[in-house]
Amino acid sequence: MIPTKEDIVKVVLFKTSRSGGKGGQNVNKVSSKVELILNINSVPFLNDEEKALLNERLAHRLDQEGNLHIVSQEDRSQLMNKERTIVKLIALLKSALHIQKDRKPTKIPKSVIRKRLADKQIKATKKESRRRPQFD
Repeated sequence: MIPTKEDIVKVVLFKTSRSGGKGGQNVNKVSSKVELILNINSVPFLNDEEKALLNERLAHRLDQEGNLHIVSQEDRSQLMNKERTIVKLIALLKSALHIQKDRKPTKIPKSVIRKRLADKQIKATKKESRRRPQFD
């Protein structure tokens, strides 16, 4: 189940710091960089199967305690960066919890096979007609 923004805000921890980039003197004064920290194992809105799936699929993004870190520093506003981290988290959870459908192989229709062989024969005769006769 994909959580809402309200559910996420209740369980995550936000850290702020000064970010680099554009902003002039604002960069030196305001802590606009936001880091969202989510401990996947302590989240109440996910069941055990979903937690195991997230731990497996997001293993490269988790630290040693099992915390997921998402950072945003694109905007000059701390509030906008908080919103961006929540949106990034929801997108990440959606993609990690998505289960791929099994592909059912289909049989190639006989008409398609016949057409491919006919085209192949036409191309072969066309190329054969371009050849010069060999004289001994």
